[in-house]
Amino acid sequence: MVTRRRLLAAGAAGGAAMLVPAGGTASGRTLAAAAPLDAGEIPKYVAPLRIPPAMPAVATGPERDEYVIAVRQFRQQILPPSWPRTTVWGYGSTAHPGSFGYPAPTIMARVGRPVRVTWVNQLVDDRGDYLPHLLPVDPTLHWANPGGGNAGRDQHGHRDGDPRGYRGPVPQVVHLHGGHSLQESDGHSEAWYLPVARDLPSDFAVCGSSYDEFRSRFTERSSLRWSAGSATFEYANDQAPATLWYHDHTLGITAQNVYAGPAGFYLLGGTGDLPDGVLPGPGPAQDDPPDARYHDIPLMIQDRSFTADGDLLYPSGHSSPGVGSTIVVNGRTWPSLTVQRRRYRFRLLNGCNSRFLLLSVAAHATARPARPVLPVWQIGSDGGFLPEPVPHERVTLGPAQRVDAIVDFTDVPVGTELYLVNEGPDWAYTGGRPGVDFDPADPHTTGQVLRFVVTDAVGADSSVPPEQLRLPSHSRLGPAQRVRRLSLNERRSGGSMIMLLGVLDERGRGLPLRWSDPVTEQPTLGDTEVWEVRNFTRHVHPVHLHQVQFELLGRGHSGRSLPGLGDRGRLDTVLAYPWEVTRIKAHFDLPGRYAWHCHLLEHEDNEMMRPLNVLPRGGAAAGDGGSPSGAVEPATASTDAG
Repeated sequence: MVTRRRLLAAGAAGGAAMLVPAGGTASGRTLAAAAPLDAGEIPKYVAPLRIPPAMPAVATGPERDEYVIAVRQFRQQILPPSWPRTTVWGYGSTAHPGSFGYPAPTIMARVGRPVRVTWVNQLVDDRGDYLPHLLPVDPTLHWANPGGGNAGRDQHGHRDGDPRGYRGPVPQVVHLHGGHSLQESDGHSEAWYLPVARDLPSDFAVCGSSYDEFRSRFTERSSLRWSAGSATFEYANDQAPATLWYHDHTLGITAQNVYAGPAGFYLLGGTGDLPDGVLPGPGPAQDDPPDARYHDIPLMIQDRSFTADGDLLYPSGHSSPGVGSTIVVNGRTWPSLTVQRRRYRFRLLNGCNSRFLLLSVAAHATARPARPVLPVWQIGSDGGFLPEPVPHERVTLGPAQRVDAIVDFTDVPVGTELYLVNEGPDWAYTGGRPGVDFDPADPHTTGQVLRFVVTDAVGADSSVPPEQLRLPSHSRLGPAQRVRRLSLNERRSGGSMIMLLGVLDERGRGLPLRWSDPVTEQPTLGDTEVWEVRNFTRHVHPVHLHQVQFELLGRGHSGRSLPGLGDRGRLDTVLAYPWEVTRIKAHFDLPGRYAWHCHLLEHEDNEMMRPLNVLPRGGAAAGDGGSPSGAVEPATASTDAG
């Protein structure tokens, strides 16, 4: 039981969106001339937590739910009230102009009921002219490169002398992260599209090199043709209930696009879920009244830097690119949440570009090491429920990872203030313990996330205490047909260090490969594979596979150390630690072209992404650094059969 005495002792021990037509920054100044805002000057816990509402549908028929969702530019109060608004991008329903926000409204989906979304790029001003990027874009990367025309798109571009880099129309394509999606609905990085704008240069490519192929595939399947400046995707929702999310995935510019704001939750419930009332609820739903109270709350945690005028400032230093100086939760810096003396379900998402989060609930905002006073009960991971609830004093979340958690405030005295704090590093994460192996985040800025203020309960709490929960069981994957050996590598290029995926050579050394190199990861449709990913770098990398929810088999020098209890559910993003082998098992049951990559977005955009092509049965698997199960290592195959 949590008492006031324990809480006080722990504390004493540590001492709405407004559309705008403007391009560039909200202040109209160039990013190079903008003065950075000192994060230490921003007051904390003066604004309430914003809880994203449910995304309005445009049609709900007998076969599917349908949405038309655009990305637009607008201004939103991210910094505290009375501080400048910030120009951002975000998604919303085109039929509901007031729905646009950062983060976007949540798509509420049900298992077995398809969702069809027409995604529209509306990054144009009120005259219909295209809007340039809010942030600097390096056109020399291997990226969408619309200025290269059809012959030069999805290749390296060149600079034109502007210090901000590329200033043309911005490509977009949306990926449902964690979704079991057909290839034409996966949001392939080369299936991007520009907005329909009156001033598009005539020699620009208006879509990526894969757009036409996937448009044709979708038309063949549904008899619906995509319109210019958009793509229509259908999600079958034929997977377990889970906390998913959607975000931009354009080749070579994902980091800047996501940093600008477009992202939202996709909560999948229904068959395979627990009965109503067992878990804390409700969460946001369609047509909720403005004063609705929620006990199932998604939390998108991100870091952002700002200029003194309130504009976004993209951190581009070599030591920590993409790592911001403030923490933003659901689109507000350091918000406050009033909670009742009851249980709450939090869908925790690390939406940062590159920052790792080590989260705990503490009584003191700045005391380090943090002293947790309430356990965070994990009931699910990326792909759904765990085998059983797991209590954590501290939860580790890499970029793109999710933890479905319960925090029980039942025994916390009224008037208590608690804090969700972060002890992850302000620089690259190499693993280990905060305060021992690395310095934790600045406790006065990025080491704080959210404040909880405890009040009396209103009504009874019918939810089951987390330690008594019996979670739905899910079958394990079957025997593997192939063991595939892969690598994470670092190489010097042009005076800087870059990270690359790859395979292993015949001597077991990493063989780095780029996005454009011949495809090596080509599973056969219907096969289950074990991937042994050896990390030859000094950093932890969150490795994400499209299409699948996989199992983590082991870690360590040989990859045989059992995963922790919180990693024993299905995952779509796994942390690969330095100098270790991370072994996962995945089943590939959808044919076509996908990808796997590091979800440190600055790494992904700098070539740490590789194609993942699932071949029809009977196709020849290419050289991939692996072997058919049993051909080289029969012991490995038998070990992974369960």
